[in-house]
Amino acid sequence: MGLGTGILFVLMLGLLVLGPKQLHTLLGHVARTKAQFEQASRGFKSQLAAEFDAAHHEGKTEASHELVGDQ
Repeated sequence: MGLGTGILFVLMLGLLVLGPKQLHTLLGHVARTKAQFEQASRGFKSQLAAEFDAAHHEGKTEASHELVGDQ
């Protein structure tokens, strides 16, 4: 059973158990939750990248001060 077949099976089972209206509502909630999770993930990635960039630039600044101090 492939991934597509599994998803189709779960949707058909949900249709039988919940009915078309409740399944539609549930899928809407799932889609909104997925979108919010992806947005939070993008925010976390950008914040992490900004922290790494700041640490990298700070490290270069400290290294340049050490080189100037050695002369």
